[in-house]
Amino acid sequence: MPGCPPERGNEDRRAAYPRGVNRRLRLVLGVVLVLVGLLWTLQGLDIVGGSGMSGVAIWAVIGPFVALIGVVVALGARARH
Repeated sequence: MPGCPPERGNEDRRAAYPRGVNRRLRLVLGVVLVLVGLLWTLQGLDIVGGSGMSGVAIWAVIGPFVALIGVVVALGARARH
């Protein structure tokens, strides 16, 4: 109703919800980056074939960096309370 203050319980729940979603999103993003980095590394080393990236050395260099960024993002999401 207009003019009535919001209930305290609902306000607290709404404030906590985005933080939990944001944390899960960061964790998922971190895991995806690690997996993509691993795939790119294996393609660059020509262990995984069937792609234009296979056997191209630059992906063996870029992949570990992407994976490392993923680890940092995932651990950062996990560590924040």
